[in-house]
Amino acid sequence: MDNPNEQSRMDKIVSLAKRRGFIFQSSEIYGGLNGFWDYGPLGVALKRNLKECWWQDMVAGHDELATLPGAGSPYEMTGLDCTIIMHPQVWKCSGHFDLFHDWLVDCRESKRRYRYDHLQGRFATYRAKRVFIVSDQSGEEAVADSEAKALKFFGVRPKNSDEIQWQEGGLVPLARCIADGTVALAEALGPAATEPGTLTPPREFNLMFETRIGALAGGDDDRAFLRPETAQGIFMNFKNVLDTSRVRVPFGIGQIGKSFRNEITPRNFTFRSREFEQMEIEFFCKPDESAAWYRFWRDRRWNWYLSLGLTAGKLQLREHAADELSHYSVGTADIEYAFPFLATGEFGELEGIAHRGDFDLRSHSEGKLVRKDGALVVELGADGKPRHRGSGKDLSYFDDVTRERYIPHVIEPSAGADRAVLAFLCDAYHEDEVPDEDGKARSRTVLKLHPRLAPIKVAILPLVKKDGMPEVAIALYRSLKTQLACMYDEKGSIGRRYARQDEAGTPWCLTIDGQTLADQTVTLRDRDSLTQIRLPLNECVSALRTRLQES
Repeated sequence: MDNPNEQSRMDKIVSLAKRRGFIFQSSEIYGGLNGFWDYGPLGVALKRNLKECWWQDMVAGHDELATLPGAGSPYEMTGLDCTIIMHPQVWKCSGHFDLFHDWLVDCRESKRRYRYDHLQGRFATYRAKRVFIVSDQSGEEAVADSEAKALKFFGVRPKNSDEIQWQEGGLVPLARCIADGTVALAEALGPAATEPGTLTPPREFNLMFETRIGALAGGDDDRAFLRPETAQGIFMNFKNVLDTSRVRVPFGIGQIGKSFRNEITPRNFTFRSREFEQMEIEFFCKPDESAAWYRFWRDRRWNWYLSLGLTAGKLQLREHAADELSHYSVGTADIEYAFPFLATGEFGELEGIAHRGDFDLRSHSEGKLVRKDGALVVELGADGKPRHRGSGKDLSYFDDVTRERYIPHVIEPSAGADRAVLAFLCDAYHEDEVPDEDGKARSRTVLKLHPRLAPIKVAILPLVKKDGMPEVAIALYRSLKTQLACMYDEKGSIGRRYARQDEAGTPWCLTIDGQTLADQTVTLRDRDSLTQIRLPLNECVSALRTRLQES
């Protein structure tokens, strides 16, 4: 990261997430487990609200009479909830068994492990001694890290740092330097090493978590995997959904569920985790309409994030270059967000929208497919037979109106629920100044979450704990509780209670005061504008529901 203000901001967000009960380190009392996170009382509500918004907006609330201009038929949406563990052959035909890996290197001295593509460095020379200083950091942090390592390695005092000569052009990826022969592993000083030449050659590391099925686990027949994505369960049930739901192409199947990837170096809070939750749609359409549907879903998913309040200037929609495309992809676009832990100008993936063609249904029918001379063909082994056999089931679609039979193409909008929660937390975090109870300016930390996402919609606050105010407040709380997520709080000064609700992202507070007892009105405070208005007690429920619907 090259912006210390953004690093400070990220540190404050992480601190707030723990202090207010959004996100905790998993197994924290035992020292934690890297790459795993628990959601606290406010965090689980925020994440659930996010998933419910996605499900309502993409699946349950879909207008089944709507059509894509120029594509003909209306489209339908339905849902699934598939198992985390599936038949091992699923992952062989999907390509994950052979292709789903990162490259890693180990350091023989420090015993640490690194993702090969995360390492970068540059040559440093001091008195005829030359070494390639490697860092696992990024941006300005990597520059500072490499400079500190060079001083220590050469035994140079900071005041004499200008005696070290650096390679021009800044830091470059170690993988590229090894590939083009400009760096040898023997010249590379690992991130935690004291001498060069301790990094091992890179090797493949499959990211799937392996497990065993049955009481007598031990042989290859018992081996299974935790799913690395939710998509394959949808493809497994393509025919089941057709036969039981009476849907017609074009239609989509949505699923929300846990996935697991054994990341080599999980990092950046919840951004890169080993256990995470996905919100995915597999949309099946006619091949000649697929390009239009790809654009439709790309634009629709982009607008969804904007509708829930993400800052447009911190989002970007990026089409993948040809050399970035996955083995199955015809085209892919990423919706990316400028997270505070990234260098200025860098974006991290929130969601990918992929045009998968007919790769998946064909693979699970015929066998694992590979791209050869621009076409998808079944991969053959040395014996000339399919290397990984498909199910042999016919996964084509027959249109009983047009009398056509074809294998549908698939458009896949795949969002990470955890990354989306992180993005909304980062975007909502603000610090400003507001007048305190005495009229003096004080700093305020506030989460300006969209009301649909906010864990608590309204807080009920009696001004004091006497004069009948708590009784009125409790009655109001009970009338609201069945309608909206709300809480009752009578502890501390009213200013402190407002501050707690601001940090929790609560959009509205209702305060019961002396005037309430006289005229049956309450004070409605708005989190973002800080405006306060009087509202009849018996209109609170309807007024808040209207505000929520209009937000």
